[in-house]
Amino acid sequence: MTVRALAMALGLLAASTAAAGAPADVDLGRKLFFDRRLSVNGTLSCAMCHLPQQAFSSIELRTPVGIHGVSLRRTAPGLWNVGELPKLFWDGRSPSLEAQALEPLVHPEEMANPSIQAVVARVAGLADYRAPWRAAYGNRPPDGAALARALATYQRTLVARGSPLERHLAGERGALSPLAERGWQRFNALGCVRCHTPGPNAAFTDHGFHNTGVQARSRARAEAPTEVELIPGVRAMVSPTEYARFGAPFRPDEGRYEVTGAEADRRAFRTPGLRNVALSPPYMHDGSLATLDAVLDHYAQGGWPADAALSPLLRPLTLSADDRAALKALLEALTSPRAAAVQAGAATP
Repeated sequence: MTVRALAMALGLLAASTAAAGAPADVDLGRKLFFDRRLSVNGTLSCAMCHLPQQAFSSIELRTPVGIHGVSLRRTAPGLWNVGELPKLFWDGRSPSLEAQALEPLVHPEEMANPSIQAVVARVAGLADYRAPWRAAYGNRPPDGAALARALATYQRTLVARGSPLERHLAGERGALSPLAERGWQRFNALGCVRCHTPGPNAAFTDHGFHNTGVQARSRARAEAPTEVELIPGVRAMVSPTEYARFGAPFRPDEGRYEVTGAEADRRAFRTPGLRNVALSPPYMHDGSLATLDAVLDHYAQGGWPADAALSPLLRPLTLSADDRAALKALLEALTSPRAAAVQAGAATP
């Protein structure tokens, strides 16, 4: 049985609209999230790709490392405010946190279990789970639906709001620095807000899927010499072999198309929300842009125009040095105090 079929059988394919659960559910989910014994060989936990001190992402490599040291195909999205997302994963293949929670457990390059039933059996056999499981679910034996619910319930507590920009939009005078306020004006004038719309929860995403040319650019770099910025202001041509040394090797990825089969979705990926974006480099689905400056460069050149399927929303932008400074200040002003405190080790999630 596929993970999707199992999720359907367990009733886990409803959109993520549930509120945070009872404390016992949260405690059980937290324990599961940090437990390496959930992987097939006891070496990998959810938290090893979604580190609390790295915005619940993984910022040290272009893509995180899975089971047996395999570099994964995509970056680990940050989990702050993940309970607000109507679709999960970069390709949007999962409509609920409960369904999403099952997939890494059985993905052959992630936690690599042969089945969800094998994970359930392992948890049921661990003595230290008996009391927290009973506190959360009474006499209900461990099963896949309850396992998914506990993990999802914990993730819904990962809420980090109240950034300076959110407070500014709520009418708080002086919440933004003058530079960040100018960045907000430029953000709107340049059209960035069309995809990174504040929305009702100030999530700064349209929850849509767009091809910005990232995958095509990564393919071009993998197949031919390309110019890269080695350090700020210093660029050089590097061969595909040299470029591969910067991180994980190139892997084909058709994005949302792999889910829908619709040509309009080819190489389109979910628009990430921008809250806490300054805390979670590298950027894009494949981690190919290491800094916010690199992201600005990408959009200034209009994405990767050589991609015939590039979103028509993209066009080259003229950005002055002042524009860049203002836009970076704006993106940094999307950092929540709670996320910053956890990142600094001054608070626990």
